[in-house]
Amino acid sequence: MAYVREERGWARLILITVSFLFVALMLILPLAQVLSKAFEHGIKPFWEAVSDEYSVKAARLSALTAILAVLLNTFFGIAAAWAITRFAFRGKGFLITIIDIPFAVSPVIAGLVFVMTFGRLGWAYPFLQEHDLKIIFATPGLVLATIFVTLPFVAREIIPVLAARGTDEEEAAVLMGAGLWRTFWKVTLPHIRWALLYGIILCSARAMGEFGAVSVVSGHLRGKTNTLPLHIEILFREYHTLQSFSVATILVIVAILILIARHVVERVGRKEAEYYVR
Repeated sequence: MAYVREERGWARLILITVSFLFVALMLILPLAQVLSKAFEHGIKPFWEAVSDEYSVKAARLSALTAILAVLLNTFFGIAAAWAITRFAFRGKGFLITIIDIPFAVSPVIAGLVFVMTFGRLGWAYPFLQEHDLKIIFATPGLVLATIFVTLPFVAREIIPVLAARGTDEEEAAVLMGAGLWRTFWKVTLPHIRWALLYGIILCSARAMGEFGAVSVVSGHLRGKTNTLPLHIEILFREYHTLQSFSVATILVIVAILILIARHVVERVGRKEAEYYVR
């Protein structure tokens, strides 16, 4: 038994060491390099880069795109999860499968799909032109592309929670006279709120950092359709290294804040679950 414990101890030590080394080499060091390059010449050049007109416009567009995508995907995620776990209907398996498509399809292909649909060669272009609507190379295209790549996150966090909870409490509420919406707000939502918040956080992180899909539909119009990732790429290609790393720091800070929010949600949700188990 002592030999077994010793072997397990060595295995534990090796696995933990390998994990920390891999994380340090692949995540922490690259992020530290970004921060060190951004502040290499002090605060003033950094501030000039992030407060530049095009950087500010790119940040605003990224925030707008992410907010709209998260709001729409939150509505879809709740509706889809509720339908999948609470109703029996034809095509349920197909719906569950189709939700996962963004995980399997390259974001670049997603962008091309929208270009071939709403671009000059797309079947919807005559209608858009007739009604003076513009989607490709405009903000609506960025929002659509971001919605596509972030679509599964909210739904996939809620579905397992609703499936595990069952329908007993909701059925009891309905039998007591509660309507559909009252049942959702008073019974369903309190049970899924932490999963919902977790899904929203993941969706927000993905939306802020999306590059491939929005790159295809944006047209790279500086000050108009460039989000932060696209703006960083342009700066780097033009050999404005300091500016590109400075602007990239914004995304790094946003990512850190999102990770903190995720940790808080996980911790509070876990404590609440342990409390109810007791």
